[in-house]
Amino acid sequence: MVTAKGAQTSARLVETMLELIQTRGYAGTGLNTLIEQSQAPKGSLYFHFPEGKEELGVRAVELAAEQFRALVADAASSAATPGEVVRRVVEVLAELLASSDFRLGCPVSVVTLEMGAQSERLRESCAGAFDSWITPVAAYLAANGRPEPVARALATAAVSAVEGAMIVSRAQRSVEPLRHTADALVTLLDGPVS
Repeated sequence: MVTAKGAQTSARLVETMLELIQTRGYAGTGLNTLIEQSQAPKGSLYFHFPEGKEELGVRAVELAAEQFRALVADAASSAATPGEVVRRVVEVLAELLASSDFRLGCPVSVVTLEMGAQSERLRESCAGAFDSWITPVAAYLAANGRPEPVARALATAAVSAVEGAMIVSRAQRSVEPLRHTADALVTLLDGPVS
């Protein structure tokens, strides 16, 4: 049985892993650094995550997926159009990038690029995270009049475009690629329903 203190330690390890992936990448995150940054007792890592770094990476990806789903749901709860949802999400992401001096990005894309070919478990976790973002966007588009297959295709394109724009924004140290992507997606998503 995991105690409340144990649950807090486990959550702290996952949150720290997520932060380190965002700033150092998955491969650049060592377990000693994780223990030091999380201020968790050394023995707690393998107590809570007996499969080690890979298990912790999966949990960090799951946490990132949940945070992004919550961001999209919050934006969708008060937006009048699909394009407005995208614009609100992009503004939050642009603020995250700028306030971190372009050090933070999407941890799911980082893990996918670094480990997708080496760890099937991490690749599947990342695929699941992306799908968990695409599916509610597709449902929102379908609820706004797009046929199901078109909604799914548009949602996939929107998530893919925002992910790519995050990477370009980090490389250029500018939020303009994100904002240009939002402009293009507003035109696409709020255009005539076919």
